[in-house]
Amino acid sequence: MTSASAASAAPRQDTLRGILLMLGAVAVFSTMDALIKHLAESYSPLQIIFFRNLFAFLPLLPVLARGGGIALLRTQRLGSHLGRAAMGFGAMICFFTAFALMPLADVVAISLSAPIFVTAFSVPLLAERVGPRRWAAVLVGFLGVLVMVRPGGEGLVQPAALLPLGGAVLYALALIAMRKLGATERATTTVFYFTLACTVMSAVAQPFVWRTPDLGDFALLVCVGLLGGSAQLLMTQSLRLAPAAVVAPFDYSALVFSIGYGFLFWGEVPDWMLLAGAVIVVASGLYILHRETLRRRTG
Repeated sequence: MTSASAASAAPRQDTLRGILLMLGAVAVFSTMDALIKHLAESYSPLQIIFFRNLFAFLPLLPVLARGGGIALLRTQRLGSHLGRAAMGFGAMICFFTAFALMPLADVVAISLSAPIFVTAFSVPLLAERVGPRRWAAVLVGFLGVLVMVRPGGEGLVQPAALLPLGGAVLYALALIAMRKLGATERATTTVFYFTLACTVMSAVAQPFVWRTPDLGDFALLVCVGLLGGSAQLLMTQSLRLAPAAVVAPFDYSALVFSIGYGFLFWGEVPDWMLLAGAVIVVASGLYILHRETLRRRTG
């Protein structure tokens, strides 16, 4: 193999690995979501959030040690890290509460609207220019959201659906904050401060919400944290190996996993309105990603 052909094969191999890692991350996150839904029937969302973040440190700390240790934690933007953590913490409260009240696929499908909100918020918060085509995709995406938040067809809005919708808005704001932090901070640094802040914030609430788990539930709570931390690392490595425009669409496979878990463990069958809305939201998100990729190439 010539040096030129070897150079061209390497990026293709990295891209394939990036796609597989993203699919792995989504599968792990989806498994974590299913465990959270099971645990949310018995435990406060704040207690689950505490375990989710505390034990996420176990897979994260070795990466920190290999990547530079304590030097990675130096930052002059602690306030920005805390602001981002507060929004992510609020999003987790919304999503984890919704898991106890709604079918798994409903929560995941509505959460997939986050990229639409990111595009809408990028104009006032990041001073980005959004062309008419992307604005049209945002409006179509909002239509899909409206279809999903009333999958049962009862009334104008299904009240419980406001929780994952609020979570998607907060998560979008957290992603906007991450974009700003990304200009000066490493991804590992951002993940560390987010995990630490969420652990501390949820720890404060434990005297008011704590319920001592039995051995089986304790193991599941620990698994939630290990899965969350591992999935975050898989996703980060995926984005290092392949362009975001290539791997990001595979994030939508979460809907397939959530439908499968929901049917397997809870006998949940998605309403046709949920599926229709999800298709609209996914199509809108993919088009927004496509236009964003073109903008970056030409800009």
